[in-house]
Amino acid sequence: MTLVLLLAASGTLAALAPAVARPLGGRAGWFVGAALASLTAALFALRPAEGALTAAVEWIPTADISLRLQLDGLSFLFAMVVLGVGAVVMLYSAAYVKDRAPGFYLLMAFFAFAMLALVLADDIVVLFVAWELTTLCSYLLILRSSPDAAAPAGRTLLVTAGGGLALLGAVTALVVRTGTTELTAVLNDQVWQDDPVFAGVVAALVALAAMTKSAQFPFHAWLPDAMVAPAPVSAYLHAAAMVKAGIYLLMRFSEAASATWVWPVVLVTIGLVTAIMGAVFALQRTDLKELFAYSTVSQLGLLVAVIGVGTPEALTAASLHVVAHALFKSSGFMYVGLVEKRAGTRDIRELQGLARAMPWTSAMAVLGVAGMAGLPPLLGFASKELVLDAMAHSPAGAAVGLVIALAATAASVGTVAYSARVVVRTLPGRPMELKPARGTVSMAVAVGVTAVAGAVGGLLVGFLDPVVLPAAANATGTAVGDLYPLSLWHGVNLALLLSAVAVGGGAVAVWQRSRVDSALDRPLFPFTGVAAVTRTQTATIAGGRRVGDLTRTDLPAAHLAVPLTVIAGGGLLAAGLTVGSWSADGGAAVADIGLTLLIVVGVAAAIASRTRLGAVIAAGIVGFTVALWYYSLGAADVALTQLLVEILTVVVMVLVLRRLPATFRRRSARGRLTGGVVAVAAGCVATVGTLALTGGRPLSSAGEFFLDLAEEETGGTNVVNTILVDFRALDTLGELVVLGIAALAMTALLTARSPVGGEVAAPLPGPLSDPALNTVFLRSLARPLVPLMVLGSLYALWRGHNAPGGGLIAALLGASALALLYLAAVSDRAAPLRLPYLSITGTGILVAVGSGVLGLADGSFLRPLHADLLGVHLTTALVFDLGVYLAVFGVILAAINLLGMPPLDDGPRGRARAGSHPPPRPTAGASAAASVRADHDSRATEEAQR
Repeated sequence: MTLVLLLAASGTLAALAPAVARPLGGRAGWFVGAALASLTAALFALRPAEGALTAAVEWIPTADISLRLQLDGLSFLFAMVVLGVGAVVMLYSAAYVKDRAPGFYLLMAFFAFAMLALVLADDIVVLFVAWELTTLCSYLLILRSSPDAAAPAGRTLLVTAGGGLALLGAVTALVVRTGTTELTAVLNDQVWQDDPVFAGVVAALVALAAMTKSAQFPFHAWLPDAMVAPAPVSAYLHAAAMVKAGIYLLMRFSEAASATWVWPVVLVTIGLVTAIMGAVFALQRTDLKELFAYSTVSQLGLLVAVIGVGTPEALTAASLHVVAHALFKSSGFMYVGLVEKRAGTRDIRELQGLARAMPWTSAMAVLGVAGMAGLPPLLGFASKELVLDAMAHSPAGAAVGLVIALAATAASVGTVAYSARVVVRTLPGRPMELKPARGTVSMAVAVGVTAVAGAVGGLLVGFLDPVVLPAAANATGTAVGDLYPLSLWHGVNLALLLSAVAVGGGAVAVWQRSRVDSALDRPLFPFTGVAAVTRTQTATIAGGRRVGDLTRTDLPAAHLAVPLTVIAGGGLLAAGLTVGSWSADGGAAVADIGLTLLIVVGVAAAIASRTRLGAVIAAGIVGFTVALWYYSLGAADVALTQLLVEILTVVVMVLVLRRLPATFRRRSARGRLTGGVVAVAAGCVATVGTLALTGGRPLSSAGEFFLDLAEEETGGTNVVNTILVDFRALDTLGELVVLGIAALAMTALLTARSPVGGEVAAPLPGPLSDPALNTVFLRSLARPLVPLMVLGSLYALWRGHNAPGGGLIAALLGASALALLYLAAVSDRAAPLRLPYLSITGTGILVAVGSGVLGLADGSFLRPLHADLLGVHLTTALVFDLGVYLAVFGVILAAINLLGMPPLDDGPRGRARAGSHPPPRPTAGASAAASVRADHDSRATEEAQR
């Protein structure tokens, strides 16, 4: 197995987990756990004897971004924790999970995949993507835990996603400065030593990102807040995932970032503050789960501080404590989940006699909390000794080292105290009544596995040398042989004395626990961390609302003022900068003058019109004139597009106008004057800007490239179409997605609120009042024209690569045929075209994406493939153009159908939409209109069927 296969197997497990969980339910944990155990074994088999194992798969070659993977000592340590602890937690979950098992195992397995990708990534962009995936997984796992979890999940997402933005800033800066996305090259770049300011800023951003993920002060509140999640999620999140992502990031960047003073100062200071604060807060808690949550905060603070020390001995201590912490923390949270399952509570004030009620689990719990307290001969003792020793020998000097070590000792006093609190408050006493142990055996086994591993690991700590020392060596850039081997006993030294002080101080705190409880039974700060996050969130939303108030109006003029002003300023600036390069060569042709005058007439008519329909007709004159101008300039594709858009715009506008007042609302003289001034100014600026940017200039180099090489590169001679479907296909694909979103939004808006019908006007005498007679000419024309227009649209699609046409024009032509068919209908009931417009639009996007995937066969997404079949040149760009055709066709069909739906009082659909609202009161002549409608209903139905 290779690294790529290992990661792919982890991703496949996430995909298969819900399918397995549907028939098996919670018991799918056995399958997922066994799979993770197998991946752990595969990881050990892949571990190189020395050096690093690498692999790479191209991802975005144009940006030099690849799925680069590296298995060295540091990544192996964290991958082992991710997969090994994950396997045990899945074993535990087999008995714990009862409801919604498919979603739970999907997210948990995907969490493992994201963490594995994070620690194996040797590309800084891949590392960032995996970092964000862990944020998303934790949010979803917390969110789905209970109906009350939305607020804690949201706060967790806000804090950790904020850290993700900091990491994004660091990643962007490093890629731009070093010129590569390869993580190893980035960390070995000389910029860390040559530019201390840059190194300090990047180090601060990386530290900020890691501290949000690893719950360091002042970002610690999200971790206890996330305790609404079930016990397996908490066990995995606290022991092997999420919080460990921040620790891994700090250790991976340690060697490079330690070149700046910002790194040790920030990490040591914040780490020690967090360690002491977390220990104090843990002593205040009576909920076992909250107690363990704050203990995680405290232990992570110690890890961050010792990483900040930065020496090889400090990183060795950090590496060993990562393993110890994973074992005793997973054991602790799984123990709490088991107690809650059987006792129905986590409150230590209500728990008693657990030593006799559940002896095996209680013994395992004692092992776990003893490891957390750092008691000999457990693994937690060995790691704590190394942490204290590394701090005492800080490179900042003996005095600073002693201060750091004493602060860590103070935190360790709290660790011993809250660890003992778990034991002395819940195990002694008369055994309480518990639920039967039936069905919880695998939970007890999982607790025992991690607790015993922590105990055995301390006695046989030397056997962890091959795992711990290479990790520390990679983190510090030293050779493994230069590091001291691990040992449980180092003789009587300062670290041992400090450890004894911590145990003694913790014992005193337990002995005087009533006084300690009394002293801590009060708020220590005027507000909590959760309240601070909530206030920040509320203040941000309020600030955004106040900014939004500046433009919260339905008046189009208020929204147009800003872009018009910006465009005017930009146009004038461009004119000023380029006025010297204007050319007076050539001149205006007679046709140009005539077309300009026609546009002026159309604009004047639109301005002078007092009716909406008149304004639409006048605007149509302008649009058709612009289409003629395109033809005169030789831009046939653009002219066709303009012409068809104008036709369909008139159709859609007519459908909208019938639900609006016939005339415009009268405006004040001041409003008309202001609008006129703005319009004239905008027109002048647009004219000047156009002359400045295009007047008399030679063809740009980009234009020459497309004209000279379009046929050679794409096989097509229609330059406009080759730009859309070959050179800039990704832009076109983005526009198709926008069209799909527009169709969805239109559907949602127009079906959520029923269209309002106006009053029924009295019919005029004569054939115009008869819909069947009134549409006879359209129906007669539609019969031959609609099939011809549809065939013409398909022909335009086929020829678009070499002649005017293409997917956009073809779709507009086909939609025009349907618009003709719609307008020729004899009634609103017969008009709608029963076609699945959303499915058509979605199919178009999928076809376009599918043609892009075919391009991967030639090395790049959306690269057109070419072939000659029976003398005909074929290209996948035609398939892409078909996607354009379907997407555009679908969104226009949606507009016609939705905007042309019957008014509220027309038909059963309208009456159903009206609900309990009374129908509009008929006006004079309404009864006559109703009788005319009734007289022609049968004829309309017959015509529609025909």
